[in-house]
Amino acid sequence: MSGLLIKGALIYGEGGPVDVFVADGEIRQIGTDLGIVDAEIIDAKGQILLPGFVDLHTHLREPGREDTETIETGSAAAALGGYTAVFAMANTNPVADSVVVTDHVWRRGQEVGLVDVFPVGAVTVGLEGKQLAEMGTMAAGVGAVRMFSDDGHCVYDPLIMRRALEYSNSLGVLIAQHAEEPRLTKGAVAHEGPTAARLGLAGWPRAAEESIVARDALLARDAGARVHICHASTAGTVELVKWAKSQGISITAEVTPHHLLLDDSRLETYDAVNKVNPPLRESSDAAALRQALADGVIDCVATDHAPHAEQDKCCEFAVARPGMLGLETALSIIVQTMVRPGLLDWRGVARVMSERPAQIVGLDDHGRPLEVGEPANLTLVDPDAAWTVRAAELASISNNTPFEAMTFPAKVTTTLLRGRVTARDGKAVGLGTGGS
Repeated sequence: MSGLLIKGALIYGEGGPVDVFVADGEIRQIGTDLGIVDAEIIDAKGQILLPGFVDLHTHLREPGREDTETIETGSAAAALGGYTAVFAMANTNPVADSVVVTDHVWRRGQEVGLVDVFPVGAVTVGLEGKQLAEMGTMAAGVGAVRMFSDDGHCVYDPLIMRRALEYSNSLGVLIAQHAEEPRLTKGAVAHEGPTAARLGLAGWPRAAEESIVARDALLARDAGARVHICHASTAGTVELVKWAKSQGISITAEVTPHHLLLDDSRLETYDAVNKVNPPLRESSDAAALRQALADGVIDCVATDHAPHAEQDKCCEFAVARPGMLGLETALSIIVQTMVRPGLLDWRGVARVMSERPAQIVGLDDHGRPLEVGEPANLTLVDPDAAWTVRAAELASISNNTPFEAMTFPAKVTTTLLRGRVTARDGKAVGLGTGGS
């Protein structure tokens, strides 16, 4: 066959249905009655066509914890969630603080071929916050690291963070900060508030996040560099990011789907599936985050997809590992929290889940407009679908989803990476065919 023909799609959910012809990895024609006869056909039936999603924050656990997730299973989950590019965080074993590890992650992602897996390099050696990693070497490697983060740990030493920002400026890369002042969160396991107090859980104050956001905005200002705030979780962080942007500081921020939807009332059962870092906050924080995402103060959605083994979650809340699955449920949660209430339209979904994250890290072939000549990294969404989350049916090895048995609107039906189908009707397609 000479290509692939998507029939009857609604581009960005707007206008009438059109046909989209894809060949040689790009969009070749858009219109009605295109006269294409020699092509594989996908009958979109009025489904919404969006650019493939880009996730700046995932944990794929390879190398080191392949019992919880691998690049292969994580890529499958990503493709099923509508993603065509994901960024894999550095807290692996060994840590991705050398070009050997980051290049391995890139090559393995290309071998799997379901999504582009971009390695995130560690800012400091061993994520210890004491010595800068070889950022230049990783940026120049085969994996061409674009973003550096000690996620899971804060780069808490202001001098180390300042130096990292200065180096990032010269290298043209991005520093993504896990904003957590560790001296304020020692022993903390839940948001500091009435719920944690009543449940006897050690509290995690908003100020632990907000103080680092404020500090790093000022450091980025003085270094003339860019800084990205991982998983913003408080109303105060929203106000700080808004202020920093008003001052011309190059700051961006992401929010997770779970911080948009859930709050600390979920902790009443002491079920550690709800334990995340940063913790679920109060409903007022979630509302502020939703409005900030709609307004563009928060730039994008990132899943913080964090698979964990059962023994790391089915234990006492205080010692459980933080994190939850996110790749396959992200789009549906954004529809429920942002589209259904009228905070975002489908172009807005494309902005926060595809276009803006791709711009933040400088990806040239993801998050592109749906126009002739653009790369065919695409996602088809059935907006009228309803589905119930079952951990056993998700692609990830782990099953730590807080959304078990919850019913959500909208479903990704097809994902294309450079014109090649990578997910269709709930199944990953073309595993091991390579990313080109």
